[in-house]
Amino acid sequence: MKRVLVSLVMAAVAATTGAVAVLSMGGTGDRDAAPSPPQATAEIVRGDLTDAVSLSGKIIFSGERVVRGQTAGTVTAVAASGRTLRQGQVLYRVDRKPVVLLYGRLPLYRPLRQGVKDGPDVRQLETALKVLGHGEDVTVDDRFSWATARAVRAWQKRAGLPQTGVVNAEQVVFLPSKVRIAKADVAVGDSVSPGRQVFTVTGTDRLVHLDLDVADQAMARKGAKVKVELPDGGTVAGKVVMVGDVAKPREGIATIDVGVRLAKVRSGIADQTPVTVLLENTSRRNVLSVPVEALLATAGGGYGLEIGGRVVPIKTGMYGGGRVEISGPGLEAGMKVGVPTE
Repeated sequence: MKRVLVSLVMAAVAATTGAVAVLSMGGTGDRDAAPSPPQATAEIVRGDLTDAVSLSGKIIFSGERVVRGQTAGTVTAVAASGRTLRQGQVLYRVDRKPVVLLYGRLPLYRPLRQGVKDGPDVRQLETALKVLGHGEDVTVDDRFSWATARAVRAWQKRAGLPQTGVVNAEQVVFLPSKVRIAKADVAVGDSVSPGRQVFTVTGTDRLVHLDLDVADQAMARKGAKVKVELPDGGTVAGKVVMVGDVAKPREGIATIDVGVRLAKVRSGIADQTPVTVLLENTSRRNVLSVPVEALLATAGGGYGLEIGGRVVPIKTGMYGGGRVEISGPGLEAGMKVGVPTE
């Protein structure tokens, strides 16, 4: 996982200060000694300071899952990869008999026929029949009535199935919503049997997937707003909608899955498109800050700023976006500080 720190670490400070001002020890030497006159200056600024990390991700379709067949025979038709299927459409055909997509969260674990009751599987079947226009007399409940059986026969006639009034797993696949065929795992002419994988499907919503180092887990708070940079240089707003709770090894690093939903998905962006996601970590509000390169290391191990020809000791706080939070007596926004040019 490519990881680029936007904030600068303190080790980099010493490298960027070039000719570091080492001040004399004892007395008021630290305050009185002055470095060589700087060639540039920068202002002390009051405002918000944010630390962020830039991570590599990729655009994927959410909700990947496997669909397994429940019938034996020869595949005579199959939905193409990339196609989106909705309720009532045919996923594939075995011996020319269709296997139809219906909406529901519970898999069909038993045949449904008149007299069956006490099950949410009956309720989701009746709901699907009414949506498809076959349930005018059906009451959506947990009981498979004569009206339900009549609606099933009407649906079977339209779908090209034997009009038995009985629904089983050889005829339908219940999935929560419309699906996109990510990959067809069978082809026309293949022999299938119950339990064989026939499709890999996804939802139709696109997310940005990140493999986030578990050490940075605190940066991916659910609901946090992020910026997503696309390959063409454009930027899209996003929001963290999923944070995994199980670490997995990836290239020797323990990572967790993070999902980001884009506020707007541009047309033509392909699956697996690489993107860059900017996650904000912490933020300090209404603080004084200067460019990191303005810091001068002092002999006592702290830092100072060159102000008006004198080195003024200061305390540093948060680093972020190439700047560092500062505090100390007499510091005010608008003051000029020395900045080395190299």
